[in-house]
Amino acid sequence: MVRAGAVGTHLPASGLDIFGDLRKMNKRQLYYQVLNFAMIVSSALMIWKGLIVLTGSESPIVVVLSGSMEPAFHRGDLLFLTNFREDPIRAGEIVVFKVEGRDIPIVHRVIKVHEKDNGDIKFLTKGDNNEVDDRGLYKEGQNWLEKKDVVGRARGFLPYVGMVTIIMNDYPKFKPLRYCWLLENGSNGS
Repeated sequence: MVRAGAVGTHLPASGLDIFGDLRKMNKRQLYYQVLNFAMIVSSALMIWKGLIVLTGSESPIVVVLSGSMEPAFHRGDLLFLTNFREDPIRAGEIVVFKVEGRDIPIVHRVIKVHEKDNGDIKFLTKGDNNEVDDRGLYKEGQNWLEKKDVVGRARGFLPYVGMVTIIMNDYPKFKPLRYCWLLENGSNGS
């Protein structure tokens, strides 16, 4: 699609003119676009649910949001997690955990493990780049984490791949561009 600017001048249409493109479609093309978008979304959800089942983690992929784990992981690294309940937690492992009262999980290393005779395990974490342990991050009165707090354990990572997520959160004006790109490129086969 091109727009005429001045006589004899043609400028490419911006990718942000989605509604103009939608108005020019007949009903069949519009249904096709909606169906394509629904298939993309449902496929992504099925893949996500499959990863949850395979890894045992409620969040099998997370993005490192701070520099507290440098030099092991940097801001924007994408971590792959597993959370098999039968695997014991050991000092030195990198875990992702949730703390009551905080929405965002934390990625830190286990520095101390206390195992009781009955099999209960409590552990303490710390960011590699932090001066002190994480007791200040836990809920008030909590000195140790338990297995129920763990979202997963880091098993692999892709450096800086998660920067896209950080940019989308830090600069909300880029979010609409993601949707425009999906609508423009989601079904170029028509």
